[in-house]
Amino acid sequence: MKFEHFALNVPDVRAMASWYVEHLGFKIARQREDAPHTRFLADDTGRVIVELYTNPAASIPAYPAQHPLVFHFALVAADARAECRRLEQAGATLFLEEPQADGSMLIMMRDPWGVPVQLCQRAKPF
Repeated sequence: MKFEHFALNVPDVRAMASWYVEHLGFKIARQREDAPHTRFLADDTGRVIVELYTNPAASIPAYPAQHPLVFHFALVAADARAECRRLEQAGATLFLEEPQADGSMLIMMRDPWGVPVQLCQRAKPF
């Protein structure tokens, strides 16, 4: 088997998907305009997909109340500090900047809805 996608129930799928497209470089691979207004977002490889949807019949996790190590998006950043500053200007908030012993830089942020986003500038990429 191979990975297809993972899904998150979020409070405002349209706004969140737009923010991810504009500020994180995701592309809409598929979408539904009727409820639950699903957006499948692809990274620039087209292989990693996240599904965002808004379904009030199911519980929406309290993303801002959860520690970022419970769940987070981890994204490759060539210059994590510069990306952090840019995303702060777009409404994200810094949670933790964590330089690593090997020269890598990991920065944990929260998007405007409180969902954790980690910027990974690794000395040795995966």
